[in-house]
Amino acid sequence: MKQYTTVIFDCDGTILNTLDDLMDTMNYVLTKHNFPTRSYDEIRSFVGNGLAKLVDRSVPTTNPPISEDKKTIMLQEFKTYYADHCNDKTAPYPGIYELLTALKENGYKLAVVSNKVQEGVTALNNQYFKDYFTVAIGETPDRKRKPEPDMVLAALEALQSTPEEAIYIGDSEVDLATTKNSGLLPIAVTWGFRDEEVLRELGANYIAKKPEDVLKILKELIKK
Repeated sequence: MKQYTTVIFDCDGTILNTLDDLMDTMNYVLTKHNFPTRSYDEIRSFVGNGLAKLVDRSVPTTNPPISEDKKTIMLQEFKTYYADHCNDKTAPYPGIYELLTALKENGYKLAVVSNKVQEGVTALNNQYFKDYFTVAIGETPDRKRKPEPDMVLAALEALQSTPEEAIYIGDSEVDLATTKNSGLLPIAVTWGFRDEEVLRELGANYIAKKPEDVLKILKELIKK
């Protein structure tokens, strides 16, 4: 039987529901530039690949196209507004605290890995998850963003774990690509930014539809 000792979590869309604040910020910037706003489902499909991609996907298709300089301005406006409004509606998903408590009680080493900058990840972890994650990894100048393996490998090193004994839990194509690049077994969740059909098309073999499903999947994996 394979022994799993470590569980690494993605942040946005996996443990923390940030979608409403991201939508409100994006729509604030779009309105400022007299562009149409985007719906919840549209924003949900646009997120997951960084803020620059979110802005790029959210602006309307025009002829001539909206310039890259204008998108850069909008991205900076997004970052400025979001810095003051990133916690207006953001909260952990229902059942996440119960899942983390169960994992901790069962002796798993836990970490969170996010493409947010390190300062943002540290702040969010201190606010919401400091009782659970001893390691919280974000982007720094010397670490490449997911799906590159740098962040995950940094978390494993800090936890004194190996890829072979670790499981990664995420909600998007970026997360699944990250597991391939870092050698971790993935569990994909459907309550975040991507639907089950998309995740299965991307090759996810283990799907959690609610947080308690993670515990059931872990029990299955331990038996194998």
